[in-house]
Amino acid sequence: MLPKCGEVLEIKIYYEDTDCGGVVYYANYLKYFERARTEYLEIRGHSVAALMEQGIIFVVVRAEVDYCSPGRYGETLVIETAVGEVTRAALTFSHVIREKVTGRVVVKGSARLAATDKNGKVTRLDKGLVATLQPAPSSSESPSL
Repeated sequence: MLPKCGEVLEIKIYYEDTDCGGVVYYANYLKYFERARTEYLEIRGHSVAALMEQGIIFVVVRAEVDYCSPGRYGETLVIETAVGEVTRAALTFSHVIREKVTGRVVVKGSARLAATDKNGKVTRLDKGLVATLQPAPSSSESPSL
């Protein structure tokens, strides 16, 4: 189960998302994670575009993906997203992707993002931003990986 601070995003699988066998192409899950992270931030009032204008650019420094079962053409996937560790210059997102109808786990993963400036130098995040991204104190869980 997701913590109270988690978010859910649905993705319908189109033919363009799949390989010749109708299975989601493995790298597309990283794109789905990116969409889920963007939604997570926007729900909390932090537009990626606005952060970039402020000189904060997030870069992925580590990504992990565990493929559990195939996502297939025509299915709808549900992506559960939560933030785990948050520091002054980095944050880790955890994701679990399930098939909507059955709840079958398709993919589990995480991504560690560092905050950089326009020149790629690591920079500190604003304390207010860090506070809104912190997991709720009552729940230290992230999607079970």
